Order: sequence, then structure tokens, then C-alpha cells
Amino acid sequence: MSARRSARTGPLDAFRRRYGAGPLHLLSLLACFALAGYVVDHMVHARHGLRILVWFGGAVVAHDLLLWPLYTLVDRAAVRTLRRHPDRLPVVPWINHLRVPVILSAVWLAVSAPLVLRHSQATYHTATGLTENVYLGRWLLLTAAAFAISAVLFALRLGRARRVGSSKV
Repeated sequence: MSARRSARTGPLDAFRRRYGAGPLHLLSLLACFALAGYVVDHMVHARHGLRILVWFGGAVVAHDLLLWPLYTLVDRAAVRTLRRHPDRLPVVPWINHLRVPVILSAVWLAVSAPLVLRHSQATYHTATGLTENVYLGRWLLLTAAAFAISAVLFALRLGRARRVGSSKV
């Protein structure tokens, strides 16, 4: 036991006690900050970089102050509905099969909202030489695929649960 105590007082453990995590965490965090600084530097010097940074900042604020509380309310309402009707519940919980495609779809929309909603036609065309006509269809296709994959996985889980349940009887 004394060997264990002496091993825990090494420089790595002292670092973990002071920092709160291992050195790999610190290196990863520094690498992320360096990458973020590099991106911001290039955005500031890009042709429409300042507009992109302002949009990104606005998106972060809108998400954290407006959308996140809304997500939470909708999710809690779905869970509350689930708990109110336990007799109607399938053998396999369905809530994550709804949460995942909704979150994916919302993230995809948030990332490309000006393009999907066609609010940046002139700027986008000037910066890239392309039109934004394809983005709504692609977003809808990705959203449909996410819900379809989730539905197939849910059906497979239901079938498996029913087979397991019927073989026990």
C-alpha cells in the first residue's frame, strides 16, 4: 500500500492535482485554441471574413440564448408525454430515435441556414461563383435520411426485442 501512495506523488500526479486533468488534455486544449486562432486570423483577412465571423458570433449567441432553452422545453415535453402513457410505450425506448435525427437536422440547418433559406445569394455567389439553389434540397434529403435511418434502427431494435421476448415465454 505504501508503494501505491509513493507512486501517486510523482510529477504527473502533482500536475493532475493542480491542473485537474492529464497533460494530454492540456495539449489538446492548446491545439484547439491554436486552430481556432488560425481560423479567426484567416477569416479576418478573407474577402468576406468579417461578415462570416459576425454571423458565427450571432449564431452562437442565438443558439445559446434562444434555441437551447427551446430544445430543452421540447425534449422535456416529449419525455413527460412518454412517462404519462407507460402502457402505450414500446418495448424499446423511442425517445433517442427521435432526438438524434432532430438534433442532426437542426445542426445541419444552423450551419447552413443562410444558404438553405437563400438569404445570402449575392454574397455567396460573389465569394464562391456558385448559387445556393441546391442547399434546401440537400438539407431536406439529409434530414429525411437521418429520420429514415433512425426509423430502420428502431424497427430492428423492436423486432429483436420481440424475438427475445417471445423466445422467453
